Amino acid sequence: MTEFVSDVKTILHSDADVYRVLSDPRNLEKVKDQIPEDQIRDLSFDEDSISFSVTPIGSVRFLLTEREPNKVVKLKSEKLPFDVFLWIQLVAKGEKDTRLRLTLRAELNPFLRGMVEKPMKEMLEKMSEALSRLPYDRI
Repeated sequence: MTEFVSDVKTILHSDADVYRVLSDPRNLEKVKDQIPEDQIRDLSFDEDSISFSVTPIGSVRFLLTEREPNKVVKLKSEKLPFDVFLWIQLVAKGEKDTRLRLTLRAELNPFLRGMVEKPMKEMLEKMSEALSRLPYDRI
């Protein structure tokens, strides 16, 4: 299992607000216009999944598999040739100070790992940065 971990981001909102938004993908519908369409297209959401298209991979769907209030949201991929697991981890440091870290684990053979390691790390950093900037108190 190959693991990629984002830098820890600071979010100036409560862990309860951040968790409330991230644990229900339908909330992201309200901010999807902030996601660059040249990177991710065809976004759709329901209570337990997120679907999108990304070049060069194609169509991807993540199912929410576990929610632990104010601490973690776990997702698992569908429609990929290998399993991908994404964990959104939250730690409260204060009333309006939440730390966010993304961890992505994937079953990659050594050849594939060499090809996707840099793009996966970059994608994870972009995702964590985007999530850290959301207006959680207005979603």
